[in-house]
Amino acid sequence: MPDRAIKKLDRNEVEAFSKDYKEFMKKAKTVREFVKYAEELAKSYGFKNLDEVSELKPGDKVYKIYRGKTMFLAVIGKKPISEGVNLVVGHIDVPHIDLKPSPLYEKFNLAMFKTHYYGGIKKYQRTAIPLELRGIVVKKDGTKVEVCLGCDPNDPILTIVDIAPHIAKQQRERKATEVIKGEELQAVVGNEPEEGEEKEAVKKRILKLLKEKYGIEEEDFYSAELELVPAREPRDLGIDRSMIAAFGHDDRVCSYAALRAIVDIEGIPEKTAVARLVDREEIGSDGDTGAKAMILENFISHLARKRGESVDLTDVFLNSKGISADVTAGIDPVRASAFDPQNAAKLGYGLVITKYTGHGGKYMAHEARAELVAFFRKLFDENGVPRQSGSLGKVDEGGGGTVCKYLAQRGFDIVDMGVAVLNLHAPLEVVNKADVYAMYKGFKVFFEKA
Repeated sequence: MPDRAIKKLDRNEVEAFSKDYKEFMKKAKTVREFVKYAEELAKSYGFKNLDEVSELKPGDKVYKIYRGKTMFLAVIGKKPISEGVNLVVGHIDVPHIDLKPSPLYEKFNLAMFKTHYYGGIKKYQRTAIPLELRGIVVKKDGTKVEVCLGCDPNDPILTIVDIAPHIAKQQRERKATEVIKGEELQAVVGNEPEEGEEKEAVKKRILKLLKEKYGIEEEDFYSAELELVPAREPRDLGIDRSMIAAFGHDDRVCSYAALRAIVDIEGIPEKTAVARLVDREEIGSDGDTGAKAMILENFISHLARKRGESVDLTDVFLNSKGISADVTAGIDPVRASAFDPQNAAKLGYGLVITKYTGHGGKYMAHEARAELVAFFRKLFDENGVPRQSGSLGKVDEGGGGTVCKYLAQRGFDIVDMGVAVLNLHAPLEVVNKADVYAMYKGFKVFFEKA
């Protein structure tokens, strides 16, 4: 059993980092909000848009955003790109509730939003909690309207309704996956009719209010990306304040650590350091902004060209090391039977190195080479980074995937790392402060010294 992480770390540094992380989590509840935050932070640290730079030299700091929903940051190293890069990749999407393209309707004098859930959730956890409406609406003329309803303490909130226990006999007889069905994830948005209207008067009032506040029409929902996310701020958890409870730790806690690690790099690294923030992991990493997309090749090609190099990208990737920055389920004292305690990650014991993920007989997984795991053990131990090993549940009970295998398929020597989380994929997830800081420290050491 390794020592508690907090014993190896400076408590003041842990608390300072945790405070910054909580402030970030208030602002970045959607993918686009994360990218916007990351761009502002990067600029404040002297990073420049790669498209506006004609040439690169060691020590230069650049970033590039693709489609507004995925981002790369790089600090150019002393060695040429052809000798590989050190990459940390984390995903910035989280399980949540999306509005359907045509969401608004009225029934029994209630205006309602129809939704579709995103990622693996227990649907019953999303009902009867306060929700914010966040995202963007793109009008036909290309105008982008940012929506943040419920973000201000004086704003109204929304909620997804559930049935009263007094009349829930049929619901109680359903199996757990159907206690709340997908089509039942519908949010109440209004109850007051528009004066002078008889048909769909409540719906018309909601549309009038949306028009007044945001200048949008009903048809604008078709070209919108709107999410219902918990209307809660991150809070210290526990009488000892050792943990943080928040929506979206998976995987923004790892992606934030990667972002902070690269902007905080001291000096010029030997190899070029790259942080990649990806979308769509929670639904398979597909699409033009997910880890399967070919934009990694595009970004590295641009770096090499602006360094005056002509490279074979396969060689670059084969010469590179990587960290797939993602969380794992921390052992739950109430449900320990789902875990192998000898191999489970525990809150408070530092950065978790997960040699393989997948399920059953290691299906759908990448397994890191023993040599790479040994490399990181040595690197972290020599630099005071608290670490532990972990796996996701018992062999025939657990399982899950990350973006790791998609980078491995391109040639990266890569392994999964992150922190242990309680309440994984719930609207309120839990992490340990010292673990989060240990992760940040580990990523920074990797960028600077690997």
